[in-house]
Formats: sequence, C-alpha cells, structure tokens
Amino acid sequence: MARDWQELTKLTDGAHIEIERVRLIEADVAVEGHFELPPLAQLSAEDQVFVAAFVRGHGSIKQMEKYFGVSYPTIKNRLNKIGSQLSFVEIDQSPDMAPPTASSDVLDRLARGELTVAQALERLKEKS
Repeated sequence: MARDWQELTKLTDGAHIEIERVRLIEADVAVEGHFELPPLAQLSAEDQVFVAAFVRGHGSIKQMEKYFGVSYPTIKNRLNKIGSQLSFVEIDQSPDMAPPTASSDVLDRLARGELTVAQALERLKEKS
C-alpha cells in the first residue's frame, strides 16, 4: 500500500482526477464529496520522487547532482519546472528575492569549483 500513490499517478498519467470518498482508518469514518488531490500529489511520480529527494537532502543541489548524476543547471531547470506547477505557494519576487543573474550564476559555478578565479573574472568582464 505504501507505493499505491505511484501506481495511481502512473494510471492517471497527468489527467485531472477527483476523489469522491475519503476514509479515515483510525477513526473508522468515511467522508464523501468532491475533493481534489493536493498540488504535490498532482505532480508526476518522477517529480514527486524528485521533490522528496530534494527535501530529504535538505535542499542541497550538490547532493541532488550526486544522487541523480546530472549537472547543476539540470537540477535548477527541473526545480523551476516543478515550481511552476505549484502555484499554491507564492514566492515574493521583490528585489531581495530576484531570480539569479548571469553574474550570480558565474559566482555559483566558482563556488562549486567548476570555474577558476581567472575564468570567473573573465566571464564577469564579458557580462558587463
């Protein structure tokens, strides 16, 4: 039963579904009506696993890179794709929370050891 959600997610293949009956096992109570799945449950099975891995890894992109064997940009793109599907949480896009710039990307790559200081300085000069 622990993996039934994965089977349900595969079965629905992204189609909109509605739950009509919910049973609370401990209380032996059933509620009938029309219920939508929570937004996280509406993600594909693969995206649900990705989100779970991200949370279990405390949001470490470096751990995600190792776990999934893909690059930093791939992880960021996947997070952006999943985030766009989760509109129930609105993120403040004030200047303090602005999306990363090309300069911050260069600095991130420098911090991860993907660029040398000289390479980072050269790329920053190109950007300005």
